[in-house]
Amino acid sequence: MHLPYQRGPLHDLPDTPEAYDAVLARVAEEALARITPDGSLEHPAARLDVGDTSLGVTSLLALAWQRGRDPRLPEAVRRSLAFHLRERVFREDNPGYPNLRARGSGLPYARFALRAGAHPHGDWPSTVWALLQAVDVLDAADGLLDDRARRDLAALGLGYWQWLTEATFFNPQQAGNQAIACVVGGLMLARHLPPASGRTVRLRAMRLYDREVRARRVRARGALLPPEHGGAYDNNYGPISLSFLAQAHRVSGEEVFAEDGDALARFVDARLTGGGFDIGGPRYSEQHCGFEAVLGLRHFGRRIGADLGRYRGDTRWARHAAQPDGGVDGHFAFMLVWQIQDTPGWHRTPSAAPARHQLRAGGVSVAFDDRMTPALIEAAGTYYLPAAVHRQHGFGPVTDGLLLCRPFGEVRVRDLRAGGLAGKLVTQPVVDRERVLRHVRSLYVTDGTRLWVTVAVQRLTGTPYLLAGMPYAADDGDRVRRTARPAGVASAGSLRLTHPAAAGTDHFDARAEITQEQAAFALSADPRVFGNPDDSWRHLVSSTALVAGPAPGAPADLHVFAVRYGDAGPFTAEFEAGARGLRVRTDAFTALIGDAAGDAHGEPELTLRRP
Repeated sequence: MHLPYQRGPLHDLPDTPEAYDAVLARVAEEALARITPDGSLEHPAARLDVGDTSLGVTSLLALAWQRGRDPRLPEAVRRSLAFHLRERVFREDNPGYPNLRARGSGLPYARFALRAGAHPHGDWPSTVWALLQAVDVLDAADGLLDDRARRDLAALGLGYWQWLTEATFFNPQQAGNQAIACVVGGLMLARHLPPASGRTVRLRAMRLYDREVRARRVRARGALLPPEHGGAYDNNYGPISLSFLAQAHRVSGEEVFAEDGDALARFVDARLTGGGFDIGGPRYSEQHCGFEAVLGLRHFGRRIGADLGRYRGDTRWARHAAQPDGGVDGHFAFMLVWQIQDTPGWHRTPSAAPARHQLRAGGVSVAFDDRMTPALIEAAGTYYLPAAVHRQHGFGPVTDGLLLCRPFGEVRVRDLRAGGLAGKLVTQPVVDRERVLRHVRSLYVTDGTRLWVTVAVQRLTGTPYLLAGMPYAADDGDRVRRTARPAGVASAGSLRLTHPAAAGTDHFDARAEITQEQAAFALSADPRVFGNPDDSWRHLVSSTALVAGPAPGAPADLHVFAVRYGDAGPFTAEFEAGARGLRVRTDAFTALIGDAAGDAHGEPELTLRRP
């Protein structure tokens, strides 16, 4: 079973002018064959997200004409624009639409679904998308549209803007990508309005960004991020927000968009595995977008010096939206327009700067959550998620049924690179069932091929073990397949792969042909699958899990667990307690894990060297 959305890395898509011209040529041929007598360029199967689709194809034809001067295109542009103005602009309130501030305004808007009262909740973003398509046509209007057509289209754009910012509540879906997109629409529209009106729209757009986006940012893994569907980062919409920030910076020159884009880009870089797989989100935890992410990942990847194009996109939408038969759909066509207009070329080497919430070298990576517990481990092309036991999720020692990975104080982190090794020491103060404060010291070391995880904690009662992750997915060429098997994992102590004894939606058996996102939606209270998969996944009681026993030879006052990912061969480790802390020796490295008290400032000590 392959994951349906996470396919090839986006930086594998050619982005030369010749490659883009070939894409536009294919779109043009399909559009010319499709255009109806009334001028529609909509795909015959389009039912939802339809309000911007014909106009989106119009914008692509306009750009294709500007670049190639195909004499067949001007008439198609004019006919299809007339169709949109005549058939796809609505002024009567959509029955049931809940987000109006002014009823009967007569202002134009676009519909998510054409039938009155059908899915009206989608009209706000559909109007944003239609605004963006309209300004792209205006940008390419020279030689295509006469003065009257330009005025009519600019007036429509202004009406869209007024409906979005005056007649309705702003950003009613609490979706950062939609809010930033609306701001971009205002900034681009302002350039096509008379000077006084343009200044008013631009100032309003910047005020909205400051008050409705920046002021509502959500903190996650140390970064302030645009809010997305009631949460923070979303695997589908997060990169789309990055693209809108890139366009906002390109068209306005305002440094705030560059700063916020840099912050979001560094966050993405820290959570994304080397293989481009990722998981988690308040709307889609596993679904990845395609062409919609290219502009942002490429633009900000260059700015921060990171290979963000490793993001595995849905390459069925590699260049543009497509219906199941592969036919062109104009939805979100502005993203193709903008990436063509942007500077080509990806930054393809990993960032050399250490990141608190990531350890990455070669084919190994660990992404850490807010608790500095692994959220995702990658080794030997296999991806491990946090396992669940007794409704507790994470990586860490378990004693008396309690997973010790919830910090009860400041978490200390020390990064170190030496001798071709990369290491990270995380010291977490935790509290056990007896309310005894303990310090869990977790050392992560990689040589770019293998990952060693050593966890030391004051000696525990009962029969403790280390919850060491759930094997979930593995690279398979340009796809990612589901798996339930670890790839080369060894432990200095015992090691078992366990599966839930109980059945039901609140137990996840990795052997089942179901994705994490599907399982999370099944746990949601929302019957229409608009639930928050991050939130609903927390209701999971148990899952498939790697369980590692204590390593032999640990000092008498400690339990130490040692696991190696990426190599199933024999694995031993030696431990020695000293005045400065715990010394760990393996065949690949020697490390000193400093005493939990740390140095004069309470920071942990870490030394690392080859044997």
